[in-house]
Amino acid sequence: MGGISLLAGLLPFGDVTFAQRVAELKGFHVLVHVTRLLALVGGVFMLYGRNWARWLLVAWMVFHLVISALHSTMQLVLHALIFTVILYFLFRRPASAYFDTVSS
Repeated sequence: MGGISLLAGLLPFGDVTFAQRVAELKGFHVLVHVTRLLALVGGVFMLYGRNWARWLLVAWMVFHLVISALHSTMQLVLHALIFTVILYFLFRRPASAYFDTVSS
């Protein structure tokens, strides 16, 4: 998801030109791209079994929970549901064994 959203956020679509996308990078909007890049890095290194990448994804999802709480109740509920599913799959016994085996 991080790679797709990073690419979609940087490429010009619709009425937005490439110059406008570059101008966005000079402002606060660059932090959106940094979080997308972190999601991409976390996903890649999770495939390599790095335990820190698993925790990076958890931190990334907590960040999204906080941001969604600022928008609407529905976004908060949806992000909390997604977060719960991600936590289940990341911390069940087989996943923990995978991260312990590969990291050591």
